[in-house]
Amino acid sequence: MAPRRDFYEVLGVDRNADQDEIQRAYRKLVRAYHPDVNKDPGAEDTFKEVSEAYSVLSDPETRRRYDAFGHDFRQVPPDVDPAQWARARAGAGARAGAGGPRGSARAEDFGFGGAEGVDLEDLLGGMFGGRGRRRWGPVPGADQEAELTLTVEEAYHGGRRAITLSGGRRLDVTIPAGVTNGQRIRLAGQGGQGAEGGSPGDLYLIVRIADHARYRVEGRDLHTSLPLAPWEAALGATVAVDTPGGEAKVKVPPGSSTGRRLRLRGRGMPNPRGTAGDLFAEVRIMVPQRPTDEERRLFEQLAAASRFDPRGRS
Repeated sequence: MAPRRDFYEVLGVDRNADQDEIQRAYRKLVRAYHPDVNKDPGAEDTFKEVSEAYSVLSDPETRRRYDAFGHDFRQVPPDVDPAQWARARAGAGARAGAGGPRGSARAEDFGFGGAEGVDLEDLLGGMFGGRGRRRWGPVPGADQEAELTLTVEEAYHGGRRAITLSGGRRLDVTIPAGVTNGQRIRLAGQGGQGAEGGSPGDLYLIVRIADHARYRVEGRDLHTSLPLAPWEAALGATVAVDTPGGEAKVKVPPGSSTGRRLRLRGRGMPNPRGTAGDLFAEVRIMVPQRPTDEERRLFEQLAAASRFDPRGRS
């Protein structure tokens, strides 16, 4: 079985990378290897590997334990000193290289000097893969995180969604309506397995709302463009605007210029516990690319009659 790659190597960042660098690297890789985009046979495995690496390195506490203990961090008890752990592992490896039993670490490797005949397996109760005679008692499983990428429409409406976690595990999850970027969805008991009869940890799905061709999301507010004909902007009109919840009508005041924002209260992302967000439609005045002869004649007539100067000269 091939050894697991270092999570920093998976994301292509240095070990001293800050959270912004880690997030940028993750987003770049997700766009490249998402199974909905990349149909290469190995893309899904790479996507899972990238997601697992990000779930660990994006959380400061989980990252600290990973830096200290590597891929064993979920199995190491919280009160084990990283330096002693490293010495124990090094000592066990050295004895294995010299013909000793592989993976057997002595008590002095963890700072218990003079304890002849005491094996680390007895002290830690097989916590690191051995079969010691002592036990620490039930050890709860670690909480885990995974990223859940949703479209604006999926986040707006919620519903059931099948997801595939690292390692190939599949889950059917219920997404609440109106979830927002960065929101955590807790799946009780779906995290890391406990040891010695301990209960499993929880799985937290971190919501990421994907970029959308029509909407830009800010918290619970949505932003979109509102194309208008010149006469609609000049004279005012009531026009239709698409929202994730369906078509809405917006009243355009006369004399609206490009860049003006029109607010539709409550037409943003829903909020199960309070007030829904708003939708902001930004005016964009559009002109015909190929005006008809009649349209050209009317525009020329308007140009001759109007004294309006959009550049502000009198």
